[in-house]
Amino acid sequence: MIRVALRDLAGRKLRSFLTALAIVLGVAMVSGTYVLTDTIMKAFDTLFESAYEGVSVVVAGERVVDFAVGGAPTVPEELLDEIRELDRVEAAWGTVESPTARLIDREGEPIVTGGAPTLAIGVDREQDTATPLVLSQGRWPTGGDEVVIDEATAERHRFGVGDEIRIAAGGPVETLDVVGVARFGTVSSIGGATFAVLELERAQRLLRKEDELDTIQIRAAPGVPPEEVIDAVEPLVPEGVVVRSAAEQADSEAGEVNQALRIVRYFLLAFAGIALFVGAFVIFNTFTITVAQRAREFATLRTLGASRRQVLGSIAVETLVVGAVASVVGILAGLGLARLLDAVFTAFEIDLPRTAQVLAPRTIVVSLLIGIGVTVLAGLVPGFRATRVPPILAVREGATLPPSRLAPLAPWLAAAVSAVALVLLGLGLFAEDLGTRDRLLTLAAGAAALFVGVALVSARLVRPLAATVGRGTERLGGIAGRIARENAARNPGRTAMTAAALMIGLALVTFVAVLGAGLRGSVVETVDRQVRADYVIGARDGFNPFPAGAGDAVAAAPEVEVASSVRADAALVGRDETAYVTGIDPDTITRLYRFEWVEGSDEVVGGLARDGAIVTRAIADSQGVGVGDRLPITAPGGTRIEPRVIGIYEPPPLGSLLGDVSISIDAWDETFPQPVNLNTYVDVRGDPIPEAAAALERRLEEYPEATLQTKEEYIQTQQRGVDILLNMLYVLLALSVVVSLFGMVNTLALSVFERTRELGLLRAVGMTRRQARRMIRHESVITALIGAVLGLPLGVFLAGLVTAALRDEGVVFSLPWLSLVAFTLIAAVAGVLAAILPARRASRLDVLKALQYE
Repeated sequence: MIRVALRDLAGRKLRSFLTALAIVLGVAMVSGTYVLTDTIMKAFDTLFESAYEGVSVVVAGERVVDFAVGGAPTVPEELLDEIRELDRVEAAWGTVESPTARLIDREGEPIVTGGAPTLAIGVDREQDTATPLVLSQGRWPTGGDEVVIDEATAERHRFGVGDEIRIAAGGPVETLDVVGVARFGTVSSIGGATFAVLELERAQRLLRKEDELDTIQIRAAPGVPPEEVIDAVEPLVPEGVVVRSAAEQADSEAGEVNQALRIVRYFLLAFAGIALFVGAFVIFNTFTITVAQRAREFATLRTLGASRRQVLGSIAVETLVVGAVASVVGILAGLGLARLLDAVFTAFEIDLPRTAQVLAPRTIVVSLLIGIGVTVLAGLVPGFRATRVPPILAVREGATLPPSRLAPLAPWLAAAVSAVALVLLGLGLFAEDLGTRDRLLTLAAGAAALFVGVALVSARLVRPLAATVGRGTERLGGIAGRIARENAARNPGRTAMTAAALMIGLALVTFVAVLGAGLRGSVVETVDRQVRADYVIGARDGFNPFPAGAGDAVAAAPEVEVASSVRADAALVGRDETAYVTGIDPDTITRLYRFEWVEGSDEVVGGLARDGAIVTRAIADSQGVGVGDRLPITAPGGTRIEPRVIGIYEPPPLGSLLGDVSISIDAWDETFPQPVNLNTYVDVRGDPIPEAAAALERRLEEYPEATLQTKEEYIQTQQRGVDILLNMLYVLLALSVVVSLFGMVNTLALSVFERTRELGLLRAVGMTRRQARRMIRHESVITALIGAVLGLPLGVFLAGLVTAALRDEGVVFSLPWLSLVAFTLIAAVAGVLAAILPARRASRLDVLKALQYE
């Protein structure tokens, strides 16, 4: 029977290819995700290992808060001299750096990195230092205003040795002379990150870290292990400074990055799972059709003595071979898809480090298991039905498979699955005691069950839906359109399963569109409820802080009636909760920002200058504090204060434009090491006019990281962030739509094979080739529109559930009617595209051969 199965596959090459195509795409998404994230992780590991090559021990401030602008505490520079005097130390040198020092291009715009670090690095090149940076042009800086920049910046923005380049590092722009160009070790790309290397003392002045260092790197004397150096150095370091081996430091830094990359991996794998889920529908439908078409073949085998187990084994071999071959092809296709995903991230200004692609054994094993497993499982149900073919069917023409034993129970099964789906969705959305991981898994299981439930019941909806959506095709296509409508309704189960694959993709796209429309509306309401100012100064990239001097420069303009800057950084609050702490001006903030008080009023804000703090209700509840209580705050540099809570307010549900805790701007500057602004709110004298805006923009010329926006423009910037996320989701969901598109091609192609004699008869009685193409095309469009009719309401329903769960977070329900119409048109176009090849084959059938076809 194995030989029979393999011969059958070889004899039906096109059908086997179409069957495998859906699983190829799903497996490619899985393998591509693993290849991409493994490659990025390897690149980061190489970066961190290279960063400490030739280093034995690293002395650095102990990080108090992750992802803080201020970073870890610094190390006193005098410690370096003490370390150099140790016998176990061969060499020691200090470094300073900043991850937010932006290089300025030739047009005066900050170089965009998509959130990647913009490093300024200070190294004492006169010392015996180890560095992963390799000069490709010029020399290292020796002092003054000299700088070495990275190769990517030099190439993309046309800078070379001898040019001048400007840099902004928390203050006014400074101009430096480019004396060299360097790259980072053997890594082909460090993503969108840029770096500028300066002589140590010059970097300390630029970054305002005089007499301070970020790290002291130590090379042990020959034959001395790092542990002995650590033992010798630890008694010298002050509190808040840690001593680690270079390997431990590299592992620590790489671990933080890899943890974030795992989130990206799970995010992409979720879309791979969606593609595989859609592919399972396609595979199931394909095997159902092919098994039905071979009913007489299986009956003949039974007549010749084959047992039911042997017939099932033959089908199992087919599914195994198809799954294995498709999975291998999918793994190889994943290498290309990984590059495509990287290009997608780059298009969304998320540039990541690159190195040689990594195809790990785990990727191969997981991809094979998933691809083969999904294919075999999807082929089992029609396989079991094939074993029930009576031998007597071998002598009958037009034999079909017997109905499934579960067919009478289909409505009850659909209702049960749908009920389970609704319960799971309800638990995932409204249960309060679920963790994030359990909540996401519950929601995923509920959505999958709901899709299955709708697919089970959709077979009973095909005939009325085909009659409804087929009216237009009948008017456009005449008799060919009428036959197409009847063909779509002829086998409701097959049409329903084909439409179900497209239904899933359209439902998810609709869900994203409806939820995104609600989020965009919520952003407008959130900003409008808080901001009273004419203008808002923010970072040009929309999310990074900008130098505090920019706000001060604008505040000094004669056109300004009142300006209020807001500082911001992460800190540990109360019982070691990471929260954002903002510094606000007690004299001006209430004129430009609207508080919705729970306890207190605008009058209490003046008390901030007297060791006070204002907190959100969420922080007050989580920390168990009220008005009059002390709230400990530990800044990234290790400084600790305990202001007294003087007021509690309720920000809009979608989030506050201030931090979770606000203190006076003077207290903030004394506590946090880097004075940077989150926003500056500005009211001008009289009405805001273009001349006033131009005057304020001139004040910002020395601070290119900052940009001036009207309140309406600021709202649009916040909405743009939502749009970028939505567009990325659309791109990733497009794969599931592509899989469903191939499923439609598959079904139509197999349908043409099945109806070869029928098509021959139609051609014989006068149907033209054009009418044959039109018939197949209209049948495809009807199937696609059925998928749209099922998918769009389902997506709206899911979005409505999520919106209801997030109502307290400020998310509103909004229907994007234009998007829904566009999705319907896209479904129709997908139907036309899916019909191109099957319609071409149908129109080119030889009439005489078709009449003889069995």
